[in-house]
Amino acid sequence: MKPYRTNLRDAPRVGGLSKDEGWINMQVQFLIDQKTAGSDKLLVGWTVLPPGARHDKHRHPNVDEFFVVIKGSGMIYTDTGREPSAQGDVIFTPRGHWHGFDNTGTEDVVLVWGWSGAGSLEAAGYEIPPEGY
Repeated sequence: MKPYRTNLRDAPRVGGLSKDEGWINMQVQFLIDQKTAGSDKLLVGWTVLPPGARHDKHRHPNVDEFFVVIKGSGMIYTDTGREPSAQGDVIFTPRGHWHGFDNTGTEDVVLVWGWSGAGSLEAAGYEIPPEGY
């Protein structure tokens, strides 16, 4: 594997993100992943959530996840509920724990985020809570 470089403007948006799985009006780009960079243990992404957009509560059994709120504010989902989150917050979620983000503000939320342990969504695993959870 050789070093890899990209630019946000060149990274395609991820398609096929289902509302049924909690991807609500999100704009997601994988900046470093298995497909583009050959990275099998790290994925770095960029997400824009316009007002009212959200990534519902979910968890990954195979990766630890972090995100940094670059712009905007909203609510993060945790194992125990929801908590306010705003620009400058850095959040770490160990594998197997519930997390997500709801843009409850009036401006776009911009997140830089990443996974440690997998370079693709398939390898990370993706679970949504049972109905009523």
